Amino acid sequence: MFTYEYERIYVEGFISLKTKGYEEVIARWAEDGWRYVGFIPAVWTNGALAEIDLIFEKEV
Repeated sequence: MFTYEYERIYVEGFISLKTKGYEEVIARWAEDGWRYVGFIPAVWTNGALAEIDLIFEKEV
């Protein structure tokens, strides 16, 4: 059985999307025993992706 947690990351730009800081976020969660498993688009603004949720899992 696994438990899941999410962390919100902000996306910048409109045509060329950029995310900042996701490497550090994934590394921090990994240090605590969590595994990165993917992301979900979380917030759209005026047709552009504005925020994503990084998904982490850990066996319980």
